[in-house]
Amino acid sequence: MRTYESDVCIIGGGISAAMLAQKLAELRPSLTITVVEAGRKLLDLENRMQYRQRSIDYAENPWPGDFIEDQAAKGGISRTMAVGGSALHWGGTCNRFSEEDLRLKSMYGLATDWPLEWKELEKFYCEAERRLGVSGEPSPLPEDRRSEPYPMPAMVMTHNLKELKTWAEKSGIPFWSTPQAKNTRPYDGRAECIRCNTCSICPTGARYSPDFTFKRLMERRSFKLHDQTLIRKLILDDGKPTVAAAEAVNRERPDEALEYRAPVFVLASGYCWSPHLLLLSQCSRFPGGLANRSGLVGRYMCGHAFLSAMIEIDAKIFPGMNEQHGLISRQFFRSRPGQPFIRHDLRVWESASGHEPRLRGPGGRILLGDSLLADWRQRAQRGTARVRGYYDVHPDRNSALTLDDTARNRWGDAMPKIEHKLDAPTQSRQHLTRDHFQKLFQTLAKSDNGKILSTGAGSYLDHPAGGCRMGRDAASSVTDSFGQTHDHENLFVVGSPTLPNAGCTNGTLTFVALTLRSAERIAARFRGAV
Repeated sequence: MRTYESDVCIIGGGISAAMLAQKLAELRPSLTITVVEAGRKLLDLENRMQYRQRSIDYAENPWPGDFIEDQAAKGGISRTMAVGGSALHWGGTCNRFSEEDLRLKSMYGLATDWPLEWKELEKFYCEAERRLGVSGEPSPLPEDRRSEPYPMPAMVMTHNLKELKTWAEKSGIPFWSTPQAKNTRPYDGRAECIRCNTCSICPTGARYSPDFTFKRLMERRSFKLHDQTLIRKLILDDGKPTVAAAEAVNRERPDEALEYRAPVFVLASGYCWSPHLLLLSQCSRFPGGLANRSGLVGRYMCGHAFLSAMIEIDAKIFPGMNEQHGLISRQFFRSRPGQPFIRHDLRVWESASGHEPRLRGPGGRILLGDSLLADWRQRAQRGTARVRGYYDVHPDRNSALTLDDTARNRWGDAMPKIEHKLDAPTQSRQHLTRDHFQKLFQTLAKSDNGKILSTGAGSYLDHPAGGCRMGRDAASSVTDSFGQTHDHENLFVVGSPTLPNAGCTNGTLTFVALTLRSAERIAARFRGAV
């Protein structure tokens, strides 16, 4: 068996792993750090313009080889497994949560409180924005006050977004542009965004993705990145409840057993694969899986629900102008006292629905040149707004990730199955939430001769998290506020799995902020290292 040793072994190669490794290397430069990722390295910025073009021309996956065929979760919303993780192709949206997310129990008598204070988390939000390179305009709401400005000014709004903002604010609701991890000037060695409208495969590097961080870390002798290596099980020390080793297999050399040893192990594999590995690591002392004396590993899986509308309005909107950059209102982040509990963000994007240029007109007449432009201009006299609200829902204990014995990978490991279940209070107020949104969509549609074309509810929970939730009490949580597991003092879980609830807006910035906070606790274990 080949054995690899380091001071810190990080399992998973996504955005949380990248941020953790980067900060640990800064705080303790002599630490040896190994990151182990089941997927491939895709460190090829020079090829991304070609990938982008092939995606446009042939609808190909712009990230070839970014998944593993026999590593899939039932109920998961992404199959990406590669160095960089889902943040290879994320949109870059970097919204913050609000203080209410951390104090649901004490403020509203719902769900649970987080084991840390908002002021503490806000400090790490600022650091996360600096490291990712976030451009944005601050919220005008006093509850959203910031201790530091955004690292870069907000992206200039397109003609389309200005039209949509003018329309949306006639409702009396304030909107501003969504903060994004996209450069509005050269930043951290990466280019300025040129708004090429293919954010899922950024060909210039203007949108942050973890491969940039890993490339820099790989220049350090004390850092190693092992890709195509699947950690199958964590092994406890014979005499202590600490993790001694991680058993692994390399996908290119499947017959060779591998072992990783370190004083500290960190799970940074996301909401799905981190609890999955803990459950796979069951042993005689922990028959329900490691870190699972509470029975809550894989429990309280969370995300937020959403409701959407397509609204046609009197506005000249020309599709294709940086469609992923949208508007947000945080006005509804605070549930009013004495009113039914409803918390949500409110988002507006341009939509090309019904307004794309076309080569055939009515009756099949071929359109070229001036006739094509005239037809397009005529149909662009009205535009379409895509409106969505992500709303706060809370998980039941039985909102769970379990091992599915009917689905196994080539080594016989049971794959995860995720089944979300909302708690009783959330279910009881669903009809009130739907009524609230219908009235909200109707209010927006009153302006500019608006017409609601369609409405719909999401069939899944977006921006998922949970499965190793943090808390002060070991009986009702898996980790503390730093991600240190209650049962194993040298085992940490970072990022999305530790969230008790998923808020009502995108979670990536929160995952990163919590990870950066965890890095300081992990670094403190190596005070002698310089």
